[in-house]
Order: sequence, then structure tokens, then C-alpha cells
Amino acid sequence: MKRFIFALCLAALALTAIPKAQADHHDHKDIVDTAVAAKFNTLVAAVKAGGLVEALKGDGPFTVFAPTDEAFAALPAGTVESLLEPANKAKLQAILKYHVVSGKVTAKQVVKLDKAPTLEGNDVKISVVDGAVMINNAKVAKADVMCSNGVIHVIDKVLLPPASKE
Repeated sequence: MKRFIFALCLAALALTAIPKAQADHHDHKDIVDTAVAAKFNTLVAAVKAGGLVEALKGDGPFTVFAPTDEAFAALPAGTVESLLEPANKAKLQAILKYHVVSGKVTAKQVVKLDKAPTLEGNDVKISVVDGAVMINNAKVAKADVMCSNGVIHVIDKVLLPPASKE
């Protein structure tokens, strides 16, 4: 019985070390490679379709508010498929750039801001509601995924830029 308990404790200790080791490893990957490794499948497909892979592999630094696959799935039916079509590349790029801020803005810094300018040209609103950091109407589900060229903050909704004033 003592061996079983000892083995169980060792296994628990090993499992708690895995997330830290993975987190440290992300520091050496750029934003795109980190998103691929974390299985942000829809975001990665959108970045590829939008022709933004090389930009997000660049020196940066960048802060990316990365919607989960579930966030993309919550969009109206057909929206993602439509955006991935070559004819909608400019619209897709605008949406993706609205998720990116120039510079490396960590969670500690984000909570001191009330807005941040995106690469799309419009600001995102930043607030803290009931202890949760919000980017517009999206909740930050996980902050500070460090990358070699910036930081990713995981969000639960896709951010849509304000309609143009034309």
C-alpha cells in the first residue's frame, strides 16, 4: 500500500510539472507556432487564409487576443467559412488585425489600460468586470502565454472591428 501511495504521489508531482515545462517551452516559439501547438485550429486557418503567417512570425513584439475554436464556432453559421474564402481576404485581415496590439502587453500591464490600439486601426476597450479582464465583450480565459515575439491572451469571443464610417 505504501508503494502505491508513493507511486501516486510521484505521478501527481510529475503531472504538476508538465504545464510549467510546456509554458516555458512556449517562450521559444513564435506566436504562430505557439498557436499551432496549442491547437487554435480555426485561428491558425484564418491567419493562413489571411496571409498573415509571416507577419505574426516576425520580430514583433505583438500582443494577440486569441479566440478559441469554440469562440469561432459561436459565430453565426457560415461566417467562418465565408471569411476563409479568397474573395473576403481583406475583411478577414481586418478582423484578425483587430485581435493584435503592437508591443508585448502582459496581464499586469493590460489591467492598467482602458483601451489599446490594434493593428487594424481601431481601439479595443479593456475593462475588469467582476474580477475578469474583458477585451470589448470577450473575457480573457487565459493570460500571458509567452512567445518569442510577444504574448497571447486567450479570449472566449471573436472580436469584430467597428463598422467603417463610409
